[in-house]
Amino acid sequence: MKLIIGNRNYSSWSLRGWLACKQSGLSFEEITVNISGEDWENAKREWDDVQPSSGKVPILWDDDVVIWDSLAILEHLADKIGGENGRNRFWPKDPVARGLCRSMVAEMHSSYLPLRRAMPMNVRRRIEGHEIPDEAKANVIRILSLWAEARSRFGHGGPFLFGTYSAADIFYAPVVSRFFTYGIGVPGFAQAYMEAMWEHDWMQQWVEGADHEDWRIEAFEVAD
Repeated sequence: MKLIIGNRNYSSWSLRGWLACKQSGLSFEEITVNISGEDWENAKREWDDVQPSSGKVPILWDDDVVIWDSLAILEHLADKIGGENGRNRFWPKDPVARGLCRSMVAEMHSSYLPLRRAMPMNVRRRIEGHEIPDEAKANVIRILSLWAEARSRFGHGGPFLFGTYSAADIFYAPVVSRFFTYGIGVPGFAQAYMEAMWEHDWMQQWVEGADHEDWRIEAFEVAD
């Protein structure tokens, strides 16, 4: 398998696809591309490996199968592992917990546009006193309420949202990064969860990669 990802510092969707591949336990080749500038625009037109996604990242190539949406990538990997083992690799075993986890992942996948706009992912930055609009604040409150429900009902088996590492952690990982970047104040349970996520080996690998990138995309930089 081959996974094409965008800039580690900025590409939240790439982080999700990459974490899904890591969680699968399957071997994959990783290719990082700079998703800004003229070179990328030319690549989208001419490089077969970024088709048929039209340049959306991440892109997973698995022989002749190509998937360019992070949730679709996760589901493909679960199918590739196969059966209950594949489902359990990403989703809680308990059906009630699994239902909540799927709903939280779907909501993250489709929602929170005000937060995304007001707090673009920037792994390297730490910004103090960043003012966010009320709609983004409402998104923060909603996310924290979901985290609280998952942790209180199903989080007793470990430090992650559903105890053990799951699709929910994969999909909320960029939110954890955003909360650290913009200094979002959170209650103690959320702080403990965020620290567990940030200290995870895979997140540390991603952060180290972001630190070593030379690319800077001004559209995703927010002034202090």
